[in-house]
Amino acid sequence: MRRYLIVDDNLDFAENLAEILRDLGDEVAIATGGAEALALARGGRFDAVLTDMRMPLMGGAELVHELRRLDPGLAAMVITAHAGDDALEAARREGLLAVLPKPVPVAQLLDLMAVARRDGLVVIVEDDRKFSDNLCEVLRGRGFAAVTAGSVLETERLGPIRPFAALVDLRVPGGPDGEAMRRLSLRFPNLPMIVMSGVHGQPPEGGQGFFRKPFDTAALLDAVERLHAARPRLGGAP
Repeated sequence: MRRYLIVDDNLDFAENLAEILRDLGDEVAIATGGAEALALARGGRFDAVLTDMRMPLMGGAELVHELRRLDPGLAAMVITAHAGDDALEAARREGLLAVLPKPVPVAQLLDLMAVARRDGLVVIVEDDRKFSDNLCEVLRGRGFAAVTAGSVLETERLGPIRPFAALVDLRVPGGPDGEAMRRLSLRFPNLPMIVMSGVHGQPPEGGQGFFRKPFDTAALLDAVERLHAARPRLGGAP
């Protein structure tokens, strides 16, 4: 049985979704605003939160930030009718499992909630945007959220996150080969890294796996699964 937190000022939507999830055997708590959601999170541990982005007093981005301070391992999804919202970009930098449109595709949402992983955030450093997006998608299918950077500099601009692993291209703009790995190791000491590369030569030291492009995506996912299984548990709500 899984436990979910649904936060939406549209109570009818929240109750309808909660009824579907409860019929599937899960527990659901509902909050109609940010303050109520934070109170629920202080009192219990959830597998995932789904929140609307635009709500009175506290929006979804601020709520995700505050929830992560209480429980860094919480998987987060948002729903929004405003894909270009600046606040949405702020939320993305903290690592979201999914951003879903309104009206909500309920079948897709249920699939995502069923696989959402606690402590399941991965950093992807890759300058090929299409390839990075593809990695995000295959990780999402396993319930892993991702934050991305396309250069050495962008690794410095990641939000206040708690990743359990990183997938890092050996050569990205902004520094010599391996510089992105060095920057990540300074910011996240002991962060396990899987190195990806299309460059010929010896694998770098310090990685927990090396995949030469093009590689078997299933094998990469298996390596990520092993790192997730071996991760130290993060602190959070009891």
